[in-house]
Amino acid sequence: MSAQRDCLALAACLTEMVPGPVLELGLGNGRTFDHLRKLLPEREIFVFDRRVAAHPDCVPDDAHMILGDVPQSLAGALTRIGAPAVLAHSDVGTGDAVANRALIKALGPALDALMAPGGIIVSDQEFQVAGWQLLDLPAGVEPGRYFINKVVRG
Repeated sequence: MSAQRDCLALAACLTEMVPGPVLELGLGNGRTFDHLRKLLPEREIFVFDRRVAAHPDCVPDDAHMILGDVPQSLAGALTRIGAPAVLAHSDVGTGDAVANRALIKALGPALDALMAPGGIIVSDQEFQVAGWQLLDLPAGVEPGRYFINKVVRG
C-alpha cells in the first residue's frame, strides 16, 4: 500500500497544474478510490470496473461508476468524462501473467485515447505505449512494484 500511495502522491504533484479528471481502473475494495478522493478532492474521479464489490462508502455515485469490460468501456468514455484525463491509476492485475499482458495490451490504446498531454498513469502493470515516457519511482519504491508513465505525445 505504501508504494501505491507514494506513487499516487507523486502523480498528484506532477499534475497539480494540469486540468482534467482522474480515472481509476479497477475499483476492487474501494481503498484506492477513497484515497484518491482525499488526495484530489477538487477532481472528478471516474471509476471503471466489471462489477462493484466494494464497501458502499467507497463506491462512486452512478455518474462516476462505469461498469462493464474495462477496455471496451474506456473506448467510448471521452464524452462521459468530459475532458481528457490528467491522471489514471490502473490496478487490474489478476495474478496471471499471461492474462495481465493481454489485458494491458488492450488497455493501453484505449487509455491513451483518454489521456491529456502531460497526464500521468500509475499502474501495477507495465504499459508500453508509444508517446508515454516511463518516469522514475519515488524513493523507497522497489523497481517493478509500480510503474509511472507520463504522456509526452502531442
